[in-house]
Amino acid sequence: MQSERSENGSAFGSAPRVAGGKDIPLMDADDIRRAVTRIGHEIVEKNHGATDLALVGILTRGAPLAERLGAVLRQIEGVDVPVGRLDIGLYRDDYGVNPADRPGLAPTDIPFDVTDKRIVLVDEVLYTGRTVRAALSALLDLGRPACIMLAVLVDRGHRELPIRPDFVGKNVPTARDEHVKVLLQETDGDDAVLLVRSED
Repeated sequence: MQSERSENGSAFGSAPRVAGGKDIPLMDADDIRRAVTRIGHEIVEKNHGATDLALVGILTRGAPLAERLGAVLRQIEGVDVPVGRLDIGLYRDDYGVNPADRPGLAPTDIPFDVTDKRIVLVDEVLYTGRTVRAALSALLDLGRPACIMLAVLVDRGHRELPIRPDFVGKNVPTARDEHVKVLLQETDGDDAVLLVRSED
């Protein structure tokens, strides 16, 4: 079941619109911190604690978000929830279509048995759902979790597959020609979420 709250408490907050091809700020470092903290509390509430929980971040930026969520869960519950990172490159449905645009593979690192775990899959942006579909396939090749939940920092809509997040930091209505860029300190040296509009 998708979280019904966005960062401002409404189901969908309208993204600000400006003329031209400028990057529009959607979240700053404090917004991201609050969203991750809230998601952590929602995970604990939904699962009645942290027993048998594990976090798996989709590379690249889902991995540091999973680590941040792990730190939040440690603060709330006083336990270390195992955290892993998942590369989905070989599971993408466009893997053989555009070899030149194929992203480089990174090592999957899941230092625990996923079987019977309550897995929270973590990513920075949910768009068509194809990345999550690939992640589910990759994860299920490693074992049989008790359940898999999905946490995303930003849900921008435009789903092409029947996939819905359980935990959402912010819902952002977007146009198809817009792009949501997430910057994280661990990968980009800054924390921010930007709406990038195409140049007219």
